[in-house]
Amino acid sequence: MKVEAFIIHLKRATRRGEHARGLVGRLAVKAQILDAVDALDMGEEDIAAVYTRSLHRPRYPFELRKSEIACFLSHRKAWQAIVDRGLDAGLVIEDDVDVDGGFAAQLQLAIDMVQPQDYIRFPRWPRGEAGLQVARRGEGSIIHPELPGLGMQMQLVGREAAIALLAATERFDRPVDTTIQMTWVHGARVLSARPITIREIDLGGSVVQGKNKTFGGRLRREILRPWYRVRLYVYNKMRR
Repeated sequence: MKVEAFIIHLKRATRRGEHARGLVGRLAVKAQILDAVDALDMGEEDIAAVYTRSLHRPRYPFELRKSEIACFLSHRKAWQAIVDRGLDAGLVIEDDVDVDGGFAAQLQLAIDMVQPQDYIRFPRWPRGEAGLQVARRGEGSIIHPELPGLGMQMQLVGREAAIALLAATERFDRPVDTTIQMTWVHGARVLSARPITIREIDLGGSVVQGKNKTFGGRLRREILRPWYRVRLYVYNKMRR
């Protein structure tokens, strides 16, 4: 298996850069830092070229922030690197992630069982995912969740999964993590590793999420977010 890691890093996030460079030497596979797409460099034409609201059902109820669009494009850049470098799979990591004891063994299990169409999540928490176990070795396992969880901290992406994701997301209408949940749109098999062996570390705050400036805006998100999740669950059940 030809596997390499790509740590997505925004150059202006200097504290994250220090951590990312240290992480390169602590992974069990060859790793490199991949420059993230910077929202500050994006103009309206750049956004219009990739982002369209209400492409898919269920409808995503919020307009994407520029930082969310840049995050999506950064992950697409990693998927493209997997294809361009002729890899069997690529380990895609965000730059505020660290690994704990047991990660190397868990990663080896994922590498040994990954198929070209697989997308294996290494989540930061186990909640929200339940499904059949498809592989096990010692304390580590891989499950096939009924509905994948949220978060893009770390994933092992097979070559065919990367190709399928690139084709399905030339235009997109929602954040990258909930797009991954829509397996009927992209066709990759989304799996999840257990136990939890990664964590996010505090390196100065998120470069993706922003804050709603008004009470009304915050309240709207609190109301619509669970409504969207229920509809997503129903759509997923209908297509399984």
